[in-house]
Amino acid sequence: MRLFLKIFAGLFTILFGYAMVVQFNDPDAFKWIGYYGMAALASILFLLKQLKAFTYFFLGGFFLVLCYMYWPEAFEGVQLDQGMKTENIEKGRESLGSLIAAIVLFIYGIATFFNKR
Repeated sequence: MRLFLKIFAGLFTILFGYAMVVQFNDPDAFKWIGYYGMAALASILFLLKQLKAFTYFFLGGFFLVLCYMYWPEAFEGVQLDQGMKTENIEKGRESLGSLIAAIVLFIYGIATFFNKR
């Protein structure tokens, strides 16, 4: 289980870093670069065993609030192949990205709480 969590955290460090890079064409790029930067930093600190479980749960809750705040009025999917056709597609992407970050951070929190890393 420890090896799996290390690979998992390493993979999400890379994925959150990639998410930061692809935000440069976004209208609110700096905000999302910061959000994904927090998730990437939390992934690195998980690998280094530097944070307490409460911090991961707090960050996970923060990303759940973001998911709720950015959920579109009418979900139209994420349509990755055609760019952003509507604001609802962009909000859907942002909301689902926040949900993924929340789930990952909750996994870190549970693993840290039970000291399985």
